[in-house]
Amino acid sequence: MIRQRKIELLAPAKNLECGIAAIDHGADAVYIGAPRFGARAAAGNSLEDIAELVKYAHLYNVRIYVTLNTILKDEELPETEKMIWELYRIGVDALIVQDMGLLSLNLPPIPLHASTQMDNRTAGKVKFLADAGFRQVVLARELSLEQIRKIHEAVPQTPLEVFVHGALCVSYSGQCYVSQYCFGRSANRGECAQFCRLAFDMVDADGQIIAKNKHLLSLKDLNQSEELEKLLDAGASSFKIEGRLKDVAYVKNVTAFYRKRLDEILKRRREFIRASSGSVKLSFKPQLDKSFTRGFTNYFLYERSKDIFSFDTPKSLGEEMGYVKEIRGNYIIVAGVKPFNNGDGICYLDERGKLKGLRVNRVENNKLFPAGEMPRIKQRTVLYRNFDQEFEKLMQRKSAERKLGVALRLSENNFGFTFTMTDEDDVSVSVVLEREKELARTPQMENIKNQLSKLGNTPFEVECMDVDLKDNWFLPSSVLAELRRAGVEKLLQARKMNYRQEIVAMPKTNHVFPQGELTYLGNVMNEGAISFYQNHGVTHIAPAFEKRPVQEAVLMFCKHCLRYSMGWCPIRHKEKSPYKEPYYLVSNDGKRFRLEFDCKLCQMKVLATK
Repeated sequence: MIRQRKIELLAPAKNLECGIAAIDHGADAVYIGAPRFGARAAAGNSLEDIAELVKYAHLYNVRIYVTLNTILKDEELPETEKMIWELYRIGVDALIVQDMGLLSLNLPPIPLHASTQMDNRTAGKVKFLADAGFRQVVLARELSLEQIRKIHEAVPQTPLEVFVHGALCVSYSGQCYVSQYCFGRSANRGECAQFCRLAFDMVDADGQIIAKNKHLLSLKDLNQSEELEKLLDAGASSFKIEGRLKDVAYVKNVTAFYRKRLDEILKRRREFIRASSGSVKLSFKPQLDKSFTRGFTNYFLYERSKDIFSFDTPKSLGEEMGYVKEIRGNYIIVAGVKPFNNGDGICYLDERGKLKGLRVNRVENNKLFPAGEMPRIKQRTVLYRNFDQEFEKLMQRKSAERKLGVALRLSENNFGFTFTMTDEDDVSVSVVLEREKELARTPQMENIKNQLSKLGNTPFEVECMDVDLKDNWFLPSSVLAELRRAGVEKLLQARKMNYRQEIVAMPKTNHVFPQGELTYLGNVMNEGAISFYQNHGVTHIAPAFEKRPVQEAVLMFCKHCLRYSMGWCPIRHKEKSPYKEPYYLVSNDGKRFRLEFDCKLCQMKVLATK
């Protein structure tokens, strides 16, 4: 008997529309922002919209997770407690949280997931969280397959959630304070100012320019679509797509792509089982490079790799289409194999490495006629399409439907007939029709099957049908339609009643936290968090950076290393840097940030300077 592990595809939703689209395109779970206190302050949602999403999701056994993953002030805790109870009452399946102060509140028995904002990158930390009662742990994006495997071995019963697609934070999540330092907008309070996407000069100790006006902290986007099976084998159970600020087209396309890829694996690997119900039918071919992308990387899945950054631009490049072969008069001749469409958006990097763009007015074979003035583009310049007019039109229409398979059976009884519907989860209902039996003049089998199988505007589709009648009884089409309608209504109600919301209360614990002291990196903002850590053996607790800034603090902890990117890593490269350390990043407004390189931990630190 193979013990099966449930595997979850977790999709983002900035609003109700995106949440429903994620479900329709194959998500097993959806994460969405709470009305307040989510790590994307711009992506809050009303309780009414969340309740509607919960109702729709549970029909397919899809779970809804609500993000409450910011650190909180003492005066915000009572409001948060009230909101958590409201979320619990509307049927939310779990909360994704960062602040340990929440555990001091009077919480309902709702599962808590440990946000990646908790900086979950060691087996010791994850085991502590599992022992504290967290039902799922979101791992740091920077982990390798081997690190994920070791964490899974330490907590084999705790589902591990890993990011597989989308934008990358250059700093370890929860350990970035530069937005607060520069703009008074805390990433730990859901107000990240996207500092890492800005352009900088990199200079050495003598002021010599190493790199000029480059996006030195901007990374490519994560794409683990080819690594899902290896992640499963390493112990991952939940595959998370980033994007709570992304539009509905992104959610549809990326969710559908990963659903298809994951289903291919689950067909072969019987030890893994899908976490929700229903099958998805698409009316388009999902392609990851059709949605927002800065280029793709596996990041550190196989330890350190060369090409993880996007120094030239933090904006979407899209799909590579070919290169400029020639410019003649008012059109561009393109060498490439992919066709363009009227209205496409094209971008390219000019001679100075700056991103430029144009809109295609008209296409004739491999000739592009730009809208407006003809841009100055050198021959052999690579062209990217970051807006596909035809694909976007597909995404604006209904592009998928999700159906639950049902078996239908019509039989007779002493008083008339019984219509039974049994769905793929073995939820079964019967409708009894009391009716005097009368023989029909013409064969009825075809009409009976035709009328009962008309489930097109319902969440169900017929997988098989059995009509078990002893004679050719007459049943009018209107009667069969009413029988079908009553059966569908009854089955929908039964599925709603059959859904089991996980009920789990956080235990009172006092096991020892992996660290005896907490600096500002502990992100302790309130008395409840202080009390939690004291009860778990922490003897010294400094306040959060947002509460009391630290002079010349480390503002970012990055696995991405500029010394490595430049080819001057003292461990991995032979070439020595011609520049004198320390190096500095200088922003366009003149702010300077010192770089430190911790080779023992293989990370780069960005520090505040006077």
